[in-house]
Amino acid sequence: MTGRASPALLQVDQLRIGFARPDGGRGIGIVVDGVSFSLHRGQILCLVGESGCGKSVTALSLLRLLPSPPALHLGGSIFFEGQDISSLSEKGLRSLRGNRAGMVFQDPMTSLNPVMRIEEQMTEGLRLHRGLSARQASLAALRMLERVGIANPEARLRDFPHQLSGGMRQRVMIGMALICDPSLLIADEPTTALDVTVQRQILALMRELMRATHGALLLITHDLGVVAQIADDVAVMYAGRIVEQGPAGVVLGKPAHPYTQGLLRSRPDVFVRKERLETIAGTVPSLWKIPEGCAFHPRCPHVMPRCREQAPPFFVLSEAQARCWLLE
Repeated sequence: MTGRASPALLQVDQLRIGFARPDGGRGIGIVVDGVSFSLHRGQILCLVGESGCGKSVTALSLLRLLPSPPALHLGGSIFFEGQDISSLSEKGLRSLRGNRAGMVFQDPMTSLNPVMRIEEQMTEGLRLHRGLSARQASLAALRMLERVGIANPEARLRDFPHQLSGGMRQRVMIGMALICDPSLLIADEPTTALDVTVQRQILALMRELMRATHGALLLITHDLGVVAQIADDVAVMYAGRIVEQGPAGVVLGKPAHPYTQGLLRSRPDVFVRKERLETIAGTVPSLWKIPEGCAFHPRCPHVMPRCREQAPPFFVLSEAQARCWLLE
């Protein structure tokens, strides 16, 4: 991880999140298992991995957005601006969410209120947290829609979510998350519904606004191209655990964990002609059937007997760290 002298804006230590069985049976499925990372002002951290690795659950847990039950906070701590998130009342959480900390959700159609116009949804936070008048909030919403690249923003403010395309809804969600100038922005796959040109513009906008407000960005993605474009640091997640983390240039340029290596080999390369893209054999394990030892061992091309029996700790490299017995 990149060293920084100032206190962390967000500090996550040994976070463990589980889910009760949907059928009411015994046992708890561990979705986030001992995740730790810090995020400083001015830093962009990307959390990457395949679907089902626990990235979105990690993100939602940071602002206590997971329904409980079935979600269970089994351990660990989350401190934001020195404040323990677990100790906040509902009033304190409402003051935090959408104000000091913003979030872009993965599916804008289910995150936007279908019976409220875009103007009402974008101005609500400004009126609640900033005390702006209706006119002031509307002007701020108009400017934000322009910044996120929505054409004819005056008309779009009067629309309902179903009247917008998927990409436009995604841009509205990004605008809503940024409109109060939060010091922390959590973005869960924010560019999946956007074409490549708009994706680049949106990533540049998020980076620009975070730099301008001296805030921090936690970006959840499985797109390593996005990671290479925007990240300062990378944390690679598999089966609920971070298996490798460090500066983006180091992790992407010289990956140490076999899982990270597999992710990078599976990317298309315009300079290399291939009949078929490489893949990682197998699938992410079910949270009810996490393998003993290293969770990646059933899919790892370098598996050893020890990998099946003992979970590896972090081994510190020159600039990064990774959980793999090959590094011992």
